[in-house]
Amino acid sequence: MSTRSDVIVVGAGIAGLIAALKLQPARVTVLCKTRLGKGAATDWAQGGIAAAIGKDDSPRLHAIDTQLAGAGISDRKIVEILTRDAPAQVEELLALGAAFDRTEGGELALGREAAHQRRRIVKAGGDATGHEILKTLIEAVRVHPSIEVIEDVTALDLVLKSERVCGVSAIANGAALEFRTGAVVLATGGIGRLYRYTTNPVEATGDGIAMAARAGALLADMEFVQFHPTALAIGRDPMPLVTEAVRGEGATLVNDLGERFMLSIHRDAELAPRDVVARAIFEQLQRGRTVGLDARDAIGARFPEAFPTVFGFCMDAGIDPRVQNIPVAPAAHYLMGGIAVDEWGRTSLENLWACGETSASGVHGANRLASNSLLEALVYGSRAAVDIANAHRDSNLFARDARPVAASTPSRRDPRTTAAQALSDIRNVMYSNVGLVRDGAALRAALARLDELSAEFGDSRDELRSLLVVGRLIAEAALARRESRGSHYRSDYPQTNEAFAKRSFTRLRSVA
Repeated sequence: MSTRSDVIVVGAGIAGLIAALKLQPARVTVLCKTRLGKGAATDWAQGGIAAAIGKDDSPRLHAIDTQLAGAGISDRKIVEILTRDAPAQVEELLALGAAFDRTEGGELALGREAAHQRRRIVKAGGDATGHEILKTLIEAVRVHPSIEVIEDVTALDLVLKSERVCGVSAIANGAALEFRTGAVVLATGGIGRLYRYTTNPVEATGDGIAMAARAGALLADMEFVQFHPTALAIGRDPMPLVTEAVRGEGATLVNDLGERFMLSIHRDAELAPRDVVARAIFEQLQRGRTVGLDARDAIGARFPEAFPTVFGFCMDAGIDPRVQNIPVAPAAHYLMGGIAVDEWGRTSLENLWACGETSASGVHGANRLASNSLLEALVYGSRAAVDIANAHRDSNLFARDARPVAASTPSRRDPRTTAAQALSDIRNVMYSNVGLVRDGAALRAALARLDELSAEFGDSRDELRSLLVVGRLIAEAALARRESRGSHYRSDYPQTNEAFAKRSFTRLRSVA
């Protein structure tokens, strides 16, 4: 283990690894919660990277689609940077060796997904794009002499000195550690574990957001949680994802009565924005119906080659998507909110940057456009690295001692509720009360239960500590936004209200 480091990167998914690579020649330590390559949502990303590289496409059109999906509150400047830089990010991955799908003529094969007006989704292995990108980045990081990856370490808190971030406290194998450095990048991913039904890995517990919140960082857009419409409903936790690209290839949604219900809900039917499709499926389920994705005519015999990951999930569950409908249900998939950052990934705390799903740049607004998540991680992970290098190349920020030292371990009370029961309660109340359809009474009830659990588990050193903080932040933000917009739907305020046509910003009211 190295004893010195210039930058600590917390998280080893696409955002953290691209930031580490772009920070060269700085000495970078990457803290990975699991073994490298495991536990990152990147590895599960099926859809692809959105980039305007087709002859009939342009960054301007990509920006228009992104802002429309964002329901009026996307930051225009941030969107323009994202869509402008997208083609170059694809080229950089190709240069690193990423094997993206190509046509018979050798050009990149472009798919289409919901709310995109052009075919602009760059894919790998049909539906294994995230896996290919993560593999490519890991190979580059492993051979890089200035990057050290420390595995199986869980970051707990930011270390502050004179209101500046100067390190990270963590735990590994039961031992408390403290890493001191001059710059910290949080790239810890999302919060899917917070919900009973999710497509995210179990490691997606909102650690980075909770760490920043406890340190006093500004947060943004926490009420906007995206539920993917088509998670594979076979009783697994987490739920396997059925990529949106399946609908992009023509698959349709039908209930158990054979009704193609999306035709009467939105002009784009199955290719409507994710929040529209997710709530439509949820409504069918609430009525006692079941919902299936019918790909028999649109894809049929091509399914194993076109979508091998989804095909494998289905066949393992005894479902043959070539001849049967795929049972689907909405599941928590992505948080548009997070740590508030500017166009360079800077947070409100000095010496702290954030990128990827942990951050809230404003690019996604109230609802993320499909396949913009991997792209945002690449673009803004890269920009954070550039900003750190430019701002501190000639300063004494780098070359700080990053040796892990022993830290104190807080005492634990004997809780009345077991940790397993608490986790189940959190996930159930969040899905039921702070999920696809919300109202004031349900949100207040959720906050009351979260407060009760925080009194028992707020100082724990497991996933509950982060989940309780992030759950509270989401519920409070949802209660404050008295309208429906994008992924945030209030049944007691079902209309969009122009008074709320703006992003939301908050700080943690008290430390859990």
